[in-house]
Amino acid sequence: MTKEQKKLIYLDHSATTPVDPMVAEVVKTTMLEKWGNPSSLYAKGGEAKLVLENAREQVASLLNAQPENVFFTSGGTEADNLALFGIMRMARENGTGSHLITTQFEHSAIMKTAAKLEKEGFDVTYLSSDHDGFINLQELKDSITDQTALVSIMHINNEIGTIQPIRECAEICREAGVLFHTDAVQSFGKIPVDVGNWPIDLVSVSSHKIYGPKGVGAIYIRSGIAIEPVARGGGQERNIRTGTENMPGIAGFGEAVRICSEKIKTENNHLTDLRNKMLTDIRELVDGIVQVNGSLENRLGANLNLSFPGVEGESLLLALDLDGIAVSTGSACSSGSTKPSHVLTSIGLDDRTAQSSIRITLGRSSNEEDLHFTAERIADHVNRFRAMAF
Repeated sequence: MTKEQKKLIYLDHSATTPVDPMVAEVVKTTMLEKWGNPSSLYAKGGEAKLVLENAREQVASLLNAQPENVFFTSGGTEADNLALFGIMRMARENGTGSHLITTQFEHSAIMKTAAKLEKEGFDVTYLSSDHDGFINLQELKDSITDQTALVSIMHINNEIGTIQPIRECAEICREAGVLFHTDAVQSFGKIPVDVGNWPIDLVSVSSHKIYGPKGVGAIYIRSGIAIEPVARGGGQERNIRTGTENMPGIAGFGEAVRICSEKIKTENNHLTDLRNKMLTDIRELVDGIVQVNGSLENRLGANLNLSFPGVEGESLLLALDLDGIAVSTGSACSSGSTKPSHVLTSIGLDDRTAQSSIRITLGRSSNEEDLHFTAERIADHVNRFRAMAF
């Protein structure tokens, strides 16, 4: 492969993924042939209802959950909002608590919802992390009070790929009698999320991170948990998320989950091997410091977050884009911000180092040849930028 190559090398799978062709076919079929309203009683509605419940069973199966505990949403953001607003407002209404615990490195869907809850008079504790991006379990235990209604900790961080000890977090909360929610948008379909054996009460998941359509996700809510709906309307999804269901999106989500269920045992290991080879190439080719942000040992295989001190991450991103290579400087939901990543500063990076970072996230289209070419282009740009600075 030459430096002139211009085909797209897509390495931003944590932002979104291309729709799998088999998923697209299911979406098309649903739109053109199974377009009925699943709430209708006649045959066309019943046909759509079967599609809806089949997708619900597929999502539930991958969570090791019961289908009746899965509710479809417009995506991970809505699921996160529903979990936090729904539980905290219900708790205050019932007089059972007004304290939320989360972390300093959550996705913006959690961070901004927590900030809104603070404005509504709720107390929020933000747990810190160590240099690798892990919370301290003792700090979690010590933060729980008799007013704590919910703890929300993400499973895999969207920027640095850190895999939190979610089962242990959930067990601490269960022992304390506190509800536990996890944002599993980055882990669902990639590594196990097992609500059948882990004491997790609420889980947020998304379609477009696993080669499904955008605009659809789901929330798992354990049986017996009362939650205040965010929207009011016709009572769909048993009043948890009312509004006519996005049937093509939900059908496509179900198909994406089906495909993930076949790949989940091998795909993460394959991507880990590719990522590690790429990191070796980058370290060999770049002159000077290459800093890995977050733990390499307990991290999603597809994720690589690197800092190149002395180089602006945004400049490197734009240079790679001209080469036909798509990477990120952080969360796609925060693109356009001039502030350094709150995730990177939460693990102790200073502003300049945080702003010298890029996030590379692999996917099913990634191959060794493309990753070696990307490593060469990263090295050429970093070495050139550093030479210009001195």
